[in-house]
Amino acid sequence: MLGPPGLRQLATRLQTVAARHPRSHPCAARLRPAKTGPALLLLALAACGGSEPAASESGRPAGLVGARVTRHTDGDTLWLSGIGKARLIGVDTPEVHGQVECYGSEASAFVRRLLPLGARVRYALGVERRDRYGRALAYVYTHDGRLVNLVLVRRGYARPLTIPPNDRLAGRFVAAARRARARGVGLWAAGACR
Repeated sequence: MLGPPGLRQLATRLQTVAARHPRSHPCAARLRPAKTGPALLLLALAACGGSEPAASESGRPAGLVGARVTRHTDGDTLWLSGIGKARLIGVDTPEVHGQVECYGSEASAFVRRLLPLGARVRYALGVERRDRYGRALAYVYTHDGRLVNLVLVRRGYARPLTIPPNDRLAGRFVAAARRARARGVGLWAAGACR
């Protein structure tokens, strides 16, 4: 449990996120009051369901946007119609550009098979919508509703990479990575990476 100093730090972070992203943050109005104490800020956050788009009854975020895959970059970055270059939130696949890392080619090939050019997808942007390189930060879903970010981790093509404020599913990604490692799949397979 967080003590008073930890609560103050978390409250400050929440206020910063709300100030930076007032339109995209579903709780911005509740997090902004300067005289609200840390405990009330945390209660406000809990009451509105977190810092990213609320999930619908199906478990997928509400307000998903449709797009098509227009280009591949690597295992965790692809191009989508309407938003351009998109980086998958919460995951990191081995590199294939510059210094090629172990299992990078396999991760890239898997994404090309899963989401070929022209494939229909749906996506939701994170609280922080773009990274410092201008890439859209997104949760991407296949036409049949599978979260691509999570599929990559479950099958051993990616490791979790948590960067707040886009951390809504971090726990799921970490748990999936533990299971993939325990099963020895993908980059966790014996002899896959030395």
